[in-house]
Amino acid sequence: MELKNLTIEVDKGIGVVTINRPEVRNALDRETVQELAKVIDWVEEDKTIEIVIFTGAGDKAFVAGADVAALKQRTVLETYLNENQKVLNHLASMQKVTIAAINGVALGGGCELALACDLRIASNNAKLGQPELSLGILPGAGGTQRLSRLVGIGKAKELILTGVIIDAAEAMRIGLVNNVVQRGEALQAAKEMANSIMQKGPIAVRLAKAVIDSGANTDLNSGLYMERLAQTVIFGTEEHNEGLTAFLEKRPPIYRGL
Repeated sequence: MELKNLTIEVDKGIGVVTINRPEVRNALDRETVQELAKVIDWVEEDKTIEIVIFTGAGDKAFVAGADVAALKQRTVLETYLNENQKVLNHLASMQKVTIAAINGVALGGGCELALACDLRIASNNAKLGQPELSLGILPGAGGTQRLSRLVGIGKAKELILTGVIIDAAEAMRIGLVNNVVQRGEALQAAKEMANSIMQKGPIAVRLAKAVIDSGANTDLNSGLYMERLAQTVIFGTEEHNEGLTAFLEKRPPIYRGL
């Protein structure tokens, strides 16, 4: 797969996708979004990859946002078709766990990319926000919906309507990121988190993610029913037997994988 604006590296079950446009702070133009779509398709199908980490080249920017010059040329039809939203929807719906290693500025589309991931680790020099209203537009790749589900409607309205840009500490305080590490350490911290997740039962991991995501968009009783069904499915596999047996035998479990 030939890529111009992205790179991908795979090592021991972890795929690292890097937005590689440091000269423009890794901004998302149409070509980059199209490459991102291809990469998401590829990592989703690659059975050697268990967890996917997304990050930006350098230590100044994760993704600074969309290419404003390109936005200026976007037609009404292109806006309605919203390629960016479709790509991030696909990312958010992946069965595999995804982690955003936010190594710097994550604004606009960059913040939306991070929101589409399951987990977010930020370096202490990171800045996050949805400043689109300052340009006379609004977050259009999931920001109005995913941000409110993550930090609450009131805080999401504050961030979007004022366009305020917050630092990593504030992002962690409100639940926008899971953890904050020293500058330059976000990717390594994401890999450590990925390795921790990969020690767990792979079927259980995927089902837990699916039930959490589905339950967040339904009522409590429906969510509990999905949880019960997922647990029932796991009890029909060898994975649960290995996990429980290993615990009783005081040894690490050996999972076969998917």
